[in-house]
Amino acid sequence: MGASDDLPVVRTLAELTDLVQRHQGLYVRWSRGPGTDLADVSRTSSTDELTGIPMPGLSANPLDVEDWWGDRPVRVWAARRLHDYAHLPHDKGPGVRAWVLTGRETARGPDNEPLVTDARPMCWIAPEVIDEARAEVERQAHPWGPLRRGGR
Repeated sequence: MGASDDLPVVRTLAELTDLVQRHQGLYVRWSRGPGTDLADVSRTSSTDELTGIPMPGLSANPLDVEDWWGDRPVRVWAARRLHDYAHLPHDKGPGVRAWVLTGRETARGPDNEPLVTDARPMCWIAPEVIDEARAEVERQAHPWGPLRRGGR
């Protein structure tokens, strides 16, 4: 599959939940999209922001439900996977959004996130899904905030 930004769009948390339940090996990436990330397949990588070192793959977060999650709702799992990194569009600037891909995990980044090669874009995640994820998290008995590194 090419690096086209012309991808289907997941428009609800229910659609994303269904996707997670039907497919293994999915990742969510927050970036300007596959058109940017995959434009030069010989240099498909992320960069460690602290050191500037190129990493051997695209930084992404797995959507697969872990065994320890048990029989808890997949909807809450999917919401958490989005909510934890929902700050990235604000932090990384205009045009950054969430999209789903498959690929091969080749290494781990500095935050222990998977670095994915052979990336194949599947779909965009609409901003409304991020809002739904936030609302789902806020409905939990013990809501949590997004993962952010604070300056010291």
